[in-house]
Amino acid sequence: MSGPVSYFGIRHHGPGCARSLRRSLDALQPDCVLIEGPAGSEALIEHLRDPQLQPPVALLSHGVDDPQLAVFHPFAEFSPEWQAMRWAVEHAVPVRFIDVPAGASLAWQAQERARRGGTADAAPGEGNDEAESGTENDAGHEAVHQAAADPAPAALADDAAQAAAAQEAIDAAADGSAAAPPAEPAAPARHRDPLDWLAQAAGYADGESWWNHMVEERGDGADLFEAIGAAMTELREQAGLDNGLDARQEALREAHMRAGVREAVKQGHQRIAVVCGAWHVPALVAKTSAAADKTLLKDLPKLKAAATWVPWTYRHLSSASGYGAGIDAPGWYEHLWLHGDGPRAVGWFARVARVLREHGLDCSSAHLIEAARLADTLAALRERPAPSLEELNEASLSILCNGDDAPMRLIEQALMIGERLGQVPEAVPTVPLQRDLEAQRKRLRLKPETLSKALELDLRNDTDLQRSQLLHRLLLLDIGWGRLGGAGRSSRGSFREVWELAWQPGFEIDLVVASRYGQSVEQAATARAIEQARQAERLPALSALIDRVLLANLAQAVEAVAEQLQARAATDSDPLSLLAALPPLANVQRYGNVRNTDAAQVRSLFDGILARACIGLGLAVCGLDEEAAEAAREVVLGADRAVELREDPAQTEAWRRSLGLVARSHSAAPLLRGLCTRLLFDAGGFDGASVADELGLNLSLGAEPLQAAQWLDGFLNRNAAVLLHDDAVWSLIDAWVSGLGHEHFLRVVPLLRRSFARFEAADRRDLGQRVERPPGQARATAPAPAWNGERAARALPLLRELFGLEAVEIR
Repeated sequence: MSGPVSYFGIRHHGPGCARSLRRSLDALQPDCVLIEGPAGSEALIEHLRDPQLQPPVALLSHGVDDPQLAVFHPFAEFSPEWQAMRWAVEHAVPVRFIDVPAGASLAWQAQERARRGGTADAAPGEGNDEAESGTENDAGHEAVHQAAADPAPAALADDAAQAAAAQEAIDAAADGSAAAPPAEPAAPARHRDPLDWLAQAAGYADGESWWNHMVEERGDGADLFEAIGAAMTELREQAGLDNGLDARQEALREAHMRAGVREAVKQGHQRIAVVCGAWHVPALVAKTSAAADKTLLKDLPKLKAAATWVPWTYRHLSSASGYGAGIDAPGWYEHLWLHGDGPRAVGWFARVARVLREHGLDCSSAHLIEAARLADTLAALRERPAPSLEELNEASLSILCNGDDAPMRLIEQALMIGERLGQVPEAVPTVPLQRDLEAQRKRLRLKPETLSKALELDLRNDTDLQRSQLLHRLLLLDIGWGRLGGAGRSSRGSFREVWELAWQPGFEIDLVVASRYGQSVEQAATARAIEQARQAERLPALSALIDRVLLANLAQAVEAVAEQLQARAATDSDPLSLLAALPPLANVQRYGNVRNTDAAQVRSLFDGILARACIGLGLAVCGLDEEAAEAAREVVLGADRAVELREDPAQTEAWRRSLGLVARSHSAAPLLRGLCTRLLFDAGGFDGASVADELGLNLSLGAEPLQAAQWLDGFLNRNAAVLLHDDAVWSLIDAWVSGLGHEHFLRVVPLLRRSFARFEAADRRDLGQRVERPPGQARATAPAPAWNGERAARALPLLRELFGLEAVEIR
């Protein structure tokens, strides 16, 4: 206490602190509540009156001119600041934020980005939490990273030096001699949890467990905060520790908070409650003149910022996510908040049982009774008034999970961390792009969820088609709410898509960043696609982009990207680059009818690109080394599949002529000559005699063995069918291998082994059996299966209808 001001040092996201704070506020009945938070964002507190604002949520501040600069202040229901805001709103008491404005935090973030070379540490929405840039509303006593309870002396020296720098800045300001913020330290101190010292004295492993047992699992009222303040004062003044954050920024923040407290006193408030991180309490109650703080703050940098509420998740509230002020078990803290005054162990085990049973694991009432007894016994042995999460986990592992760690990992994800996603009302200020996406989500019945969820779409259905188009448009904006895929299932088909959906809070920042492209998802995705087309350096990238914009049904973007593709194809002189652009264009032909897209322009592009590629393919594959030939093999295979999908006789014939020129070329890479021979043989462009001629020419005794092996690798094409079913090919290859000398055999056997190793295991087994058969002996045929003709005939009418076949006689 300090006159009319009462200080409540809390830990962010601490249920025990939140419970004690509510009791203290009820007892104090303050006429003004001051909270450590970004000054100037108070208008958002009014949204707490809206029941649709459901935590966890985060106060998002972002730069107006540079939205990639962003700061999150997350709140859960059990966060003390959230409860302080709710208490003030419920009692109609003025409430203000007193930390530095968001513009200052963003300016610091911009300075850090410039210092590191002008690039952000992470993508927007990932890693932009304030804690990671040193400006998070940290509790102070909880460091960004924890260390061992007995740190090295050198680390302590670094900590003490940084703490001394911060204290010197405050002392200089108090003397009126500070003319500018203190200089940044030469090297950052190692992040440390100062509570480790108190934990070590009390016999705990670390400060986290000590704080949980002494504070969060209790709720002692106002006396608790006096004890916390005394402990923090001792740590800051006597132990010479810091909280692992930037000393200069911390000094500025605390000066700004002191200024906010003075302003409230000046306005005549008689009972002021200050809710701040416990580490800051000693600095806020210190005797520092207003003039000194004003001098310290005069050069505080600021950027123009905007703020709003965004949904948050327990997963992103956890320390495992990298959030600097994160907690180990948000789900457990929620349980403490809801059941902290009662028998919380019984309720926790009931939730554990529900999770295990939902996943098909046995968990009887007897298990729960024994687990509760074990947890109580462990707590008694450790002289604790009630079981903590540590005892509950040990009991769960021993009794409910039978010592198996796998169910414990399930419990950790489902309960200890939790799956809760917050909710924000429509009245919260957002950019037009966010509002448009929200409207489309509601219209298409797509609910954002944090856990990965499979969504199967039938593109023949108009609603599913629009869902697919929305997800593809978001992918163009680099917002990966959904990704194509499915465990063991094809994600693309003529009328079917399988998506994996998982919403991340960071996507809110991505939407703000993408809003510069347009006010709706369609406009923004179109503008972004056109920008990507203009920036694309290679033809295959443009080809893939036109596939993406067609999937997203962006007609304007299709036209713009097609123009860029046509212009680039007209000047690209690399036939292999042209061929690499064909597969995405062929996909347009494959899926266009189902998606109701006009693929005529794309077909024209395909034909033009193929024609130019066929003309120069023979020269492009000459003189390639082994690595370049291997890369060209993949391009040729992809182009061959694309031509097959095109299903145009003229284009197919042109492609086969080009393959034939390569197959008979003496200067082309042997790997590609063998591959082209095999592709023509499979497609019927080469008959058995032609293949035999090519085999005899390339595998003759006069051929250089290494080149012959490379030709054979290309001809086999990782498929053993031609060896198993063509006796002439088998005989020629057998004769070539048998005729190799010892030295030549040793040179080619590694390449042959690599080629044969790529066959399926069943094919390699059949090849081994064929080697064992004497020459000329026919392969044993499997006996004809016995089947009922009458029963099989019953299915024929339905099969004919499905495949569009006319009735034929089956014998």
